[in-house]
Amino acid sequence: MLAPVSIGLRIDVDTFRGTRDGVPRLLGILKRRGIRATWYVTLGPDNMGRHILRLLRPSFAIKMLRSGAPNLYGWDIVLRGTIWPGPIISERLADTLRMPDREGHEMGVHAWDHHLWQMGIDSLGDAELDAQIARATDALATIIGRTPTTAACPGWRCTDRVLSLPSSKSFRYRSDCRGVAAPFLPRIAGVPINQPQVPVDLPTYDEGVGRGSGADEAWNQELLRRIDDGQPHVLTIHAESEGGSKSQLFERFLDQAIAKGHTFEPLCDWLDRQPAAAPATISKGRVAGRDGWLCVSDSLRR
Repeated sequence: MLAPVSIGLRIDVDTFRGTRDGVPRLLGILKRRGIRATWYVTLGPDNMGRHILRLLRPSFAIKMLRSGAPNLYGWDIVLRGTIWPGPIISERLADTLRMPDREGHEMGVHAWDHHLWQMGIDSLGDAELDAQIARATDALATIIGRTPTTAACPGWRCTDRVLSLPSSKSFRYRSDCRGVAAPFLPRIAGVPINQPQVPVDLPTYDEGVGRGSGADEAWNQELLRRIDDGQPHVLTIHAESEGGSKSQLFERFLDQAIAKGHTFEPLCDWLDRQPAAAPATISKGRVAGRDGWLCVSDSLRR
């Protein structure tokens, strides 16, 4: 192991149940260890169960089987929004969404309708995408009492078109892509914009976990191996998994990482300590274990 590092910790909250149950549970886990994180929250309708139609695609079906999705997320998430419209998260769970902010964590915009964004980004018009960002931003601002300064597209589905939208430009920085954990300024039409991107470099649980009785502990060991290289890292966890059925697994990972001297911090603090952002290009790409395209920086191709 090389020198211990501080890891940028990002928590994505995608669903009603992830908000209701996962947010309080993760807050307790982090508080006991003195850790703060960046929370990217979904504010609008929870229609995530509509992803079930993607089971018609073999690659998605294989991923769902490998990660044990019904047990990992629960049947209420798997089916949410399929029979009746999903609940508006920010209306039903405003007090829960306010909890991380009250405990000193950073809050950011993830989505208004997570499912709609993931599945519709290529077909929705500019005005519709801009409205999705604006509605989520306004809802979160109402909950925490100020305008959020960071955002992250659902499923890392971002393009130059998204970054050019008026509502997208309001944030100090964004975390929309995968790549080497080094902040950069994205180029649009060859010209860098002054809005740093913080890429996520470490895989998520559903991307990397294997199968079998020892798969979970092997996953923890793989994460520990990756962060032992002395380089900066950014980790994304999910309120639905690490704040749900995998909470004890996540606690064991934190305790083992802390025992090695590693620390964790919100992305805003992590960004402030990194070298000045350099220009880079974003594009559609692939990441092992994830279905469909997502945004990658050209650093991922090196």
